[in-house]
Amino acid sequence: MVLLIKRQELAPSIVKQPDPDKTCRMKSDPEAALELRKRLRGWRPDVVGTLMFLLDGDQVLLIRKKRGHGAGKVNAPGGKVHVGESPRDCAVRETQEEVGITALNPLQVAELKFVERVDEQWLGFVFIATEFDGEPVETDEAVPSWHAIDAIPYDQMWEDDRLWLPEVLAGNRVEGEFLFERGRLVAHRFTASLR
Repeated sequence: MVLLIKRQELAPSIVKQPDPDKTCRMKSDPEAALELRKRLRGWRPDVVGTLMFLLDGDQVLLIRKKRGHGAGKVNAPGGKVHVGESPRDCAVRETQEEVGITALNPLQVAELKFVERVDEQWLGFVFIATEFDGEPVETDEAVPSWHAIDAIPYDQMWEDDRLWLPEVLAGNRVEGEFLFERGRLVAHRFTASLR
């Protein structure tokens, strides 16, 4: 299916067309979409980060970040990859540090490029885990809470999350590129395919 989005809308307006590999293309302002393509030529991230979505039936564990990148926002546990650390190991470590849970057998489900006009450039790896040890606890970094998958508080999250996260939770693998200016989403495109 092909998805089209108008920048001023909070949710995408969707035009469904047959597409056997389920490629999703989401665009906004044509000038911003062109800028995104140009900025990606030779693009290198300043920071590599991770997110870990823990799933328990129809529930997903989210956190309210207390400090650092995204403080005050709702997101999944995650953080910056250390030198010599794999993204998977980072996601497991950060989940342990932020909520006291050890994710078992996490699966990488997304690779996201966050292109910023002003701030740091981020490359993000997203994982899900349906098996884990421990119970979520509040730490000095995060307040964890379980949410029904159909009641995720997207209005308290990064603007791009409402675009790609439903695809991941529906069982798809996502590759995305997002142009931001000081935390505001300007343009984006991504593909989602069955994993």
